[in-house]
Amino acid sequence: MTNVCILWNTIYTARALEALRAEGRKISAADIARLGPPGFDHLNFLGRYSFSLPDAVRDGNLWPLRTPPPGE
Repeated sequence: MTNVCILWNTIYTARALEALRAEGRKISAADIARLGPPGFDHLNFLGRYSFSLPDAVRDGNLWPLRTPPPGE
């Protein structure tokens, strides 16, 4: 389960970095080096997980990236 969560987070982290670069933002290698795929609040290593997915995700599409509020 841990490996699945880490893979999922790695895919989305890469997608977020690609989106930021596409907007013309420069991302330093030092910032990327601090990213860690298991370091997310939505990972609950002591709880239960739901595997019911929306049809779009089940069909191979990714969740949309979150757009942070201005100033975040």
